[in-house]
Amino acid sequence: MIGRRFLVLIGLVGLLSTAHAALPAPYAPIVIQPLVDGKTHEFDLRAAQQRARSEGKWLYVYLGASDCAYCRKYEAFLAANATELVPHFAAKYLVVDLRSQLSVTERQLILRTEAHRLPYADFQRAIGDQRARLLVYPSVWLLEPDGKPLMQMPAGTGTFQTVAEQLEILRLEE
Repeated sequence: MIGRRFLVLIGLVGLLSTAHAALPAPYAPIVIQPLVDGKTHEFDLRAAQQRARSEGKWLYVYLGASDCAYCRKYEAFLAANATELVPHFAAKYLVVDLRSQLSVTERQLILRTEAHRLPYADFQRAIGDQRARLLVYPSVWLLEPDGKPLMQMPAGTGTFQTVAEQLEILRLEE
């Protein structure tokens, strides 16, 4: 009996920690939880691609981790600047929130689109992403509905820390 209660408690703690990893609600993110099979964590973007195609929008795909301090910082930036940023996001993008954990490795993290089902680094190569192949949180991709990247994205902490920088990205200014 104690073992069962302990497992239920651990499950609830896991759900609560995942709930903290989130893009702010004003951005109306499409939340995609991974399909976990014990070895991999697969994020299926196909429904988001179909919706983007039907709405004539691009995808702003955000990969965050529930236990990532840099992710919390970026999410707090988005929340603090929602009034100014949301109209720019909403005009052209469907925001997709992929929720992961720092313990998920690049070989375990699988991204599935209409064209690919690949581990993180292989996905990066397949779409022509020139950034480092190491799994970095947070990661952002701007994709056409068919999964092709709209531009090469900057990488590393400190990216998108001002409204002006975020707007440059949304306007596809390299």
